[in-house]
Amino acid sequence: MIKRICLLLLHFCFLLNVSAQTYQVGHLQQTFVDPSRANRNITTEIYYPSNTAGDNVPIANGQYPVLVFGHGFVMVWSSYDVVWNALVPQGYIMVFPTTETSFSPSHTDFGKDIAFLIGAMKTEGNTASSNFFGAVSPTSAIMGHSMGGGSAFLAMQYDSSITALATLAAAVTNPSSVTAAASITKPSIVIAGENDCVAPPAQHQQLMYDALISTCKSYISVTGGSHCQFADNDFLCQFGEATCSPQPTITAQAQQATTFSLLLPWLNFYLKNDCASGDEFQNLISGGNGITSAQNCSLICTGVEEKKDLTAFSIYPNPVEGIATVFSNQFLSDAELFIYDVAGKKVKVLKNISGYEVKVDVSDLCDGFYFITLSQKDKLSAMHKLIIAE
Repeated sequence: MIKRICLLLLHFCFLLNVSAQTYQVGHLQQTFVDPSRANRNITTEIYYPSNTAGDNVPIANGQYPVLVFGHGFVMVWSSYDVVWNALVPQGYIMVFPTTETSFSPSHTDFGKDIAFLIGAMKTEGNTASSNFFGAVSPTSAIMGHSMGGGSAFLAMQYDSSITALATLAAAVTNPSSVTAAASITKPSIVIAGENDCVAPPAQHQQLMYDALISTCKSYISVTGGSHCQFADNDFLCQFGEATCSPQPTITAQAQQATTFSLLLPWLNFYLKNDCASGDEFQNLISGGNGITSAQNCSLICTGVEEKKDLTAFSIYPNPVEGIATVFSNQFLSDAELFIYDVAGKKVKVLKNISGYEVKVDVSDLCDGFYFITLSQKDKLSAMHKLIIAE
């Protein structure tokens, strides 16, 4: 019960932090021209941080990462106001290409449009006459929902400068987004709805996630979530969803709240170099409330000094509930062991340790990620990650 209360408090504090909107939302329309494709016009809707909400208002002072978001099949950009209203106030520029909205879209062209807009926005940031002059961060992410999510996988192959990939209920495209995933090494997060009957995870998102060769990738399945509830009301999407099963077992508001509570810290970690957000993301993942997940990495960094040599001791079991045993590779004499939480706060200290092993009672700590350091004569010798879980 105590651990569950700890997790609920942690999640509540995190949501309070996310809900504090720093900026208003500005908006403008712009058409970009791609000379490499016979001067193809790429019409866009752009939302950006501002001190005053409205159309064509000045962007707020600062530099902001760019997120280019691809829409779903026969869906329009305005169906994603829940997305830009969640992310733009937190300091992101969101660009929505409005191309390929017909019943016979070109996934290749849409992927190229999405990738092209990353470079186009960087050019805007260097153009004195642009509303975005001096305001575009070097970091960026490709995003998308449904067809736009699959096209985002295609887009990654066209611009190596893109920092990261994030998709919602991504659908397999033609050419294959699964094949494209096999060449993507950048950090990626694939978010699915467990009850998606339009693009079932086993045939779509899971295939793309498994094919990714990213050194750090995360898969999130929102329990009871559906395909269309990642967006706002869209008649065609919801009509298609109403004719298949399983149906969602959570509300759209709950699905979106869960999604953005995870997506925002993930973006902050990779695009804003925010270590604390990585820790928040990992704590939410470990809590598992309303989701199932998979990862091949951890978004962990901390203010505690970290050494490259992590072989001086080991921990068993890990994850642990109750008592952890620390085994040292060297005989210890008058050593000290410290446990830090993900914010770098020291939560447990053991002193006067001698021998090759020490048992540590962690039953009084909340479930989550921690760091153990083992030192001798005030000199840090090693650090390991500790996971506490029921």
